[in-house]
Amino acid sequence: MAAKFIILAACVATALAQYSAPAYKPAYSAPAYSAPKAYAPEPAYAPAPYSFEYSVNDPHTYDVKSQSEYADGNGYVKGSYSLLEADGSTRTVEYTADDYNGFNAVVKNSAPSAAYKPAYSAPAYSAPAYPAPAYSAPAYKPAYKPAY
Repeated sequence: MAAKFIILAACVATALAQYSAPAYKPAYSAPAYSAPKAYAPEPAYAPAPYSFEYSVNDPHTYDVKSQSEYADGNGYVKGSYSLLEADGSTRTVEYTADDYNGFNAVVKNSAPSAAYKPAYSAPAYSAPAYPAPAYSAPAYKPAYKPAY
């Protein structure tokens, strides 16, 4: 059996040897890349101090919030914001940020206001009334009896 396999392999190798692999020729030439540009540092801009503040008080949506912030342009930022929570309390956050200490925030929560009224009252739903099922319970009857 091994001899037949060797003869078959030799015949296949002889048949394939007469056909050479085609020479590969790409349809296009390789792209030419230019040398990378030299590193250019980012330009240094003059410090740009800023300050802003805003507030919102919308009685229809109960959206009550405000924010103010100041920056000296050299990396120091100081600000605060506050908002009315859903339970009527006010959250106030005072923060500072700089290159040395990073971002630091102090959060304060006030107690809910006694005059606070939620945007809506709780719905008054009655429990649904479903009729009792109109079918009788099936009677269980075993299909076989053991022989013991």
